[in-house]
Amino acid sequence: VQLQAFGGGLVQAGGSLRLSCAASGRTFSSYAMGWFRQPPGKEREFVAAISWSAGSTYYADSVKGRFSISRDNAKNTVYLQMNSLKPEDTAVYYCAAGIPVWTIVVLTTGAMWHYWGKGTLVTVSS
Repeated sequence: VQLQAFGGGLVQAGGSLRLSCAASGRTFSSYAMGWFRQPPGKEREFVAAISWSAGSTYYADSVKGRFSISRDNAKNTVYLQMNSLKPEDTAVYYCAAGIPVWTIVVLTTGAMWHYWGKGTLVTVSS
């Protein structure tokens, strides 16, 4: 599976952006999908994940209520709608695919995800 994230850019605090991650391969619909981010000078951190059927989602506390993850299996695409953006949301955002099991410990651990795309930069100005 190859992943390509796009949709990043510069936005003012309080604004919105929608990131997309397009996946190649016919098995996209069988994979859980996730978003991680790496703020400048910091470690990569979990943002959100969605199960293969979209029946389950999970969010980091820092984005809960502001971000929404969704997927369109017919288009092999996963989305991250980001609302009420804050300067601390500034980061390079990465999409990931494939985890061995849907548990909170696994899906929030970057090393457990099989496939990664190149990131897209989101900058939120104050």
